[in-house]
Amino acid sequence: MTLLVTGGTGFVMSTVARHWLDRDPNARAVILDRSGLDAMAEKYFADVHGRLSVIRADILDASAWSGLLDAEKITAVVHGATITPISRGSASEAKRQPEAEDPARIVDVNLMGTVRILEWARAQPGIRRFVYVSSGSVYRHHGPDWSGEPLPEDGYVAPLTLYGISKFAAEMVVNRYVDLFGLSAVSVRLASVYGPMDRATESRNFRHVPNRVAHMAIAGETIRPNSLEPVGDYVLSTDVARAITALIEAPGLRYRHYNIGSGEAVTIGDIIAWARERVPGLKAETSPGDAANIVQDTALKGGMWGAYDIARIERDTAWRPLPGKKAFHAYMDWIVENETS
Repeated sequence: MTLLVTGGTGFVMSTVARHWLDRDPNARAVILDRSGLDAMAEKYFADVHGRLSVIRADILDASAWSGLLDAEKITAVVHGATITPISRGSASEAKRQPEAEDPARIVDVNLMGTVRILEWARAQPGIRRFVYVSSGSVYRHHGPDWSGEPLPEDGYVAPLTLYGISKFAAEMVVNRYVDLFGLSAVSVRLASVYGPMDRATESRNFRHVPNRVAHMAIAGETIRPNSLEPVGDYVLSTDVARAITALIEAPGLRYRHYNIGSGEAVTIGDIIAWARERVPGLKAETSPGDAANIVQDTALKGGMWGAYDIARIERDTAWRPLPGKKAFHAYMDWIVENETS
């Protein structure tokens, strides 16, 4: 089987392509991305390079890539090409509004890029499944209505940013193509992803809390969050890759939208405690204002910021995420092996 991964030179999608190639020595992958493989990606794909093709083209310019893809005999598509204009993390970064820098480009790539790849896919009889990679950004900031319950896929959708708005609009377009053309297509809504291959790229330059804590701990830096209480559902990128592959391979799927997360919310304090198990001398102290090097809003504990309900994907596939601490320690090990040499 040959998998097409759009946006496959970036963070999460590169782990999807790599997992696909690792699970079957006869599998092939094709990456369609505006950017080529950077040094980290070249290293990451080095031992499977013979089964990987990279097509450099803008997702919006179908004339540049459609003919090349026609020749690849694609059997499944993971559409992850996107622009993620997020600005959070440190006090200075939190003051930026990157969406204001090029709002039209965000909507064009995230929405019309999806239309372009759907138009191509609907004419390909060999494609057995199409997975659209959406985001928890489609959800509102509060919910569910019962305290302590994880956030389900039905309801609570109220995106506030251009990123979330464009992702939700693309989900609806995918659904309509299913109805019109009989595509076997689903959308996955990712919680906060961190893990292997998490780095700055042309379309994304943001690091979630586990990434920042892990790197600071390994580097021996003092971690200064504005609070230990903010929460998030943080899921490992390689777990996301396994989940998406499970959805591609499932003989039948009962839903059009699937959350992918860890299924639980953990605090910054929890993550620092996990890091301290690997780095016993780790220093951490809460710091207000501009002195903080990790800034999260203490009021955001529900909705897209809380735990995601992952019962749907657990019902329809055998996928299960790694436990939070085990996943975080695995990422620390990966950093040491791949980023500190």
